[in-house]
Amino acid sequence: MYTGDTIAAIATALSPAGINIIRISGEKAFSVTAGIFRSAKGKDFSKIPSGTLSYGYIEYNGEVIDEVIMLKMAAPQTYTREDVTEIHTHGGILVTKRVLEAVLSGGARLAESGEFTKRAFLNGRIDLSQAEAVMDIIGSGSDLARRNSMKQLRGDLRAKIENIRERIILETAYIEAALDDPEHISLDGFTDSLFPKIGSILKELKELLASFDTGKIVKDGLNVVIAGRPNAGKSSLLNALLKEERAIVTDVAGTTRDTISESLDIGGLVLNLTDTAGIRRSNDAVENIGIDRALKAAAEAQLILYLIDGPLGITDDDRENLEGFVDKKVILIINKDDLVSGGAPQIPGKNRTPIKPETDDLSDKNENDMSVFRSESDKEKSASCVPLSCGAPTVRISALTGDGIEDLKETIKDMFLSGNVASGQDIMITNVRHARHIGDAVDSLELVLSGIKDGVDEDLLSIDLMDAYKSLGMVTGEEYRDDLADKIFSTFCMGK
Repeated sequence: MYTGDTIAAIATALSPAGINIIRISGEKAFSVTAGIFRSAKGKDFSKIPSGTLSYGYIEYNGEVIDEVIMLKMAAPQTYTREDVTEIHTHGGILVTKRVLEAVLSGGARLAESGEFTKRAFLNGRIDLSQAEAVMDIIGSGSDLARRNSMKQLRGDLRAKIENIRERIILETAYIEAALDDPEHISLDGFTDSLFPKIGSILKELKELLASFDTGKIVKDGLNVVIAGRPNAGKSSLLNALLKEERAIVTDVAGTTRDTISESLDIGGLVLNLTDTAGIRRSNDAVENIGIDRALKAAAEAQLILYLIDGPLGITDDDRENLEGFVDKKVILIINKDDLVSGGAPQIPGKNRTPIKPETDDLSDKNENDMSVFRSESDKEKSASCVPLSCGAPTVRISALTGDGIEDLKETIKDMFLSGNVASGQDIMITNVRHARHIGDAVDSLELVLSGIKDGVDEDLLSIDLMDAYKSLGMVTGEEYRDDLADKIFSTFCMGK
């Protein structure tokens, strides 16, 4: 059981509000609170039952500071497993600071960032992965992220890691026992049974590790850049997605000169959207700055929504732009579909490939191959196919009317969220630290399998088994260093 100073902090945002809460934890939490709290009914503090709220006043230096509600909670049935009290004040900044001053003068010290949760970890109430999930819940940007963080806080990841560690240590213990007592415990044929067991564990860990890419997107959001030539409708698309007039839209090409960023939740997936300047050759110095920023944003994006002006079709500029998005996930968006479907005349010309009429059904994004955007000569030469476009999903929209916007959202979700992830059934790794330690465990277990194939002695296999065991222990905090814990909890907010 960890014991230390009695700590206190404001647990709510310090701003005008209905209430503010000051949390106190430690061996002296009750005595500190008793020194300043006066029950409205004159009840002695020691007679107030744990787990109850009491109405009264905070008195300090002979003055009544505030009318409050006090919550008393006795160890170990508390967040920190220490004695804890909470003082619920009126939500004024000045009065909250004065109450905290009274608490600190009574023998508590100001808590460090994350110190309440750190004590919960040190006292064994939660493991390290659960502690990190606390801040993930606070920072959740979508219900999907919140649900995954709640799974980790509930202990789903810990249970999985502990199960694997128990299986590893069982095999390691058998090796050690056989080496200590070879007369009674034989290792004959042991590696034959060990190989499939380690193979099964590796499969589970690799599946868990594979969830990291999606988990990071669920946690942090998907960085999406809206790109294309000037006047393709990029700003109109941003407005249509947000359902508000966020970006200025005009008929003048090159209106957008700088990047505009907004966030949008589409069914549990947060899109960090960036609208960019139209990408084209230009002699305008200011416009070129915007184009450079657009290209930089695209280079850092996880998904590019590339808009094509429907009535104009693909131009050489579009082809050149798409060639710069090698190894990027791209969705091709044919905008202004209301003009094409409405019978507006095509505008063929030099360096343009007209879009065929609406008899070419582009509504099924699973069957689109961009063939309708290529001339007959293009179709005969696969080398002239726009890079990425042949396999990229294609969606027809009208940013003006909103048609196709829901199809676009579903296409994005299909690209990044599997059915189990979208439904919240699977636990995902969202923390870089977790992924690194699980990756280390995978490497160690790969060595075990290689060692078995090469006929390595069992005592050497046990070294790699223990390395994997310790790496997984770093995820939950069964194996940890003080500096690691300090670093993790220093990122928490004050009072948590």
